[in-house]
Amino acid sequence: MIRYAIIVAGGKGLRMNAKRPKQFLEIDGKPILVHTIRKFLSLPDINIILVLPKAHVGEWDNIQSEYFSSSKFKIVVGGETRTESVQAGLDLIEGDGVVAIHDAVRPYVSEVLIEDCFKSAEEYGSGVAAVKLKDSLRKRKGEDDSAFRDRNDYVLVQTPQTFKISELKDAYDKIEGSFSDDATVFEMARKKVRLIEGDYANIKITTTEDLRQKNPSV
Repeated sequence: MIRYAIIVAGGKGLRMNAKRPKQFLEIDGKPILVHTIRKFLSLPDINIILVLPKAHVGEWDNIQSEYFSSSKFKIVVGGETRTESVQAGLDLIEGDGVVAIHDAVRPYVSEVLIEDCFKSAEEYGSGVAAVKLKDSLRKRKGEDDSAFRDRNDYVLVQTPQTFKISELKDAYDKIEGSFSDDATVFEMARKKVRLIEGDYANIKITTTEDLRQKNPSV
C-alpha cells in the first residue's frame, strides 16, 4: 500500500510561553520539527505532508533549504483546530493507502513504532500508539472528593495514529466539531480503533518543562 505521513505542525504553542511555536524551538541545535521529520524519512517510501501555521510557512522554507534540500514535501496551511489541520492534510491525498498522523512535537518516536503502526493499519484498518499508565488513577468528584479508578482499564494515547485512508476520510466526513485526536474521530464514525504498544520515550513536548528534560540549557 502507498504510505503517507501527515506531520501536524500547525499549533501556536501557547502553553510553551515562547515567541515561536514549539515545533520550531531547538533540541541539540536543530528545530524539533527537523528531528521528527527525519524519523519518518528514515523509513522507505513514505510521502510526507506537513501542516504548518500560515505565519510560519516562510520559516519552514528556510528550514527545508538547510536540512532537506533534496527531499520533497507537500505543504498545507493548518486550521484553527487540530481537526481542521488534519482535514487539510487529508484533502491533499488522492487515492487510497494508509496514513499516519503524527504530532510534530513528538521527535523521539522510534522507527520501529512507526512501522508497527503502518503494518497494523495495512492489516486491520487502524494502528494507534498507546502506553499503559504507570501512576495510580483517581476521578475527581467535586472539589473535595475523588474516587479510585483501575489504571489497567486505561491507556495514554500517543501518535502515530495510523489508518486506512478511505476509512479515515469517511470518518472525518461524518463528524462535526473538534476532537483532540484522530482515534476519537475514527471511533465516532463507529470504526474500530486498534491499539499498538507505544513507547514511554515518545513524549509530546508541550511545556517548557518537557523541553528542559531533553535540553537542560533552556
